[in-house]
Amino acid sequence: MSKIDQVRAAMVEAMKAKDKERKDSLSMLLSALKNAQIDKREDLTEAEENAVVKKEIKQTQETYDLAPADRQDIRDEAAARIAVYKEFAPEDMSVEQIKEVIGQVLAQLGIETPSPKDKGAIMKVLMPMVKGKADGKVVNETLAQMMK
Repeated sequence: MSKIDQVRAAMVEAMKAKDKERKDSLSMLLSALKNAQIDKREDLTEAEENAVVKKEIKQTQETYDLAPADRQDIRDEAAARIAVYKEFAPEDMSVEQIKEVIGQVLAQLGIETPSPKDKGAIMKVLMPMVKGKADGKVVNETLAQMMK
């Protein structure tokens, strides 16, 4: 079952339960997924669907972070929306899993002790392997710690 079908089914349940906030959040997510599918002009792969969900979470988090302190209504709405979106987001890789992948990349490139000058070559191979599965910032920090 594709994410679009999952979100649509959850939206129907929310409508039946008369949960307007949840229905609105699911409607926005469904819209984002459908727009991505229309742009691609064919069905989305699971990785592409996950990327759309993560992008929506990131954008909503920015809305939450940038909302003025006196606008609690905006922050509450964004927090509720993020909670709904996270139900459909894939689980991010843990730091341990990221370290494992970095170890594989180092072995593949023949680097025993990574140095800052190797970082570009490592990231070039590493990022496609973890794309959509891990936050780029966490990957970068983990690699930086391993270089010390």
